[in-house]
Amino acid sequence: MNEDAPTQGLGIVMLGVRELPRAIAFYRDTLGLPLSFASDEFAFLRAGAVTLGLREAADLLEPREDGRTELVFTVEDVDRAYALLRERGVSFRIAPRVVTGDQLAADFRDPDGHVLSIFGRRKASAPKSTGKESER
Repeated sequence: MNEDAPTQGLGIVMLGVRELPRAIAFYRDTLGLPLSFASDEFAFLRAGAVTLGLREAADLLEPREDGRTELVFTVEDVDRAYALLRERGVSFRIAPRVVTGDQLAADFRDPDGHVLSIFGRRKASAPKSTGKESER
């Protein structure tokens, strides 16, 4: 991996689902993907080299700007990746915030409006971010 690269590759593909328990049952029991983690809001299943993430979005039939699909890039240090991407002109919708355990995520869009995020741990000495960030 390139040391100057802000990401380590695609780690998670997030899908919006209408009913999380039903979706977990389908992907785990019907398709046979092992469940790694589940909460009231998210579920993560091992799907080979990439993790399949499920997020409940009950209004999938309503027009929305996000929530249906998200590409999540794994990073070694979320604050370093956040800083590098900002230096490269990325305008984040949401700054790094804790999403599960010691894992943080920060969201942004690609040039076509697709939701992307970085996901990983924070180095111990890094400053903490508060959450929502204004657009530039």
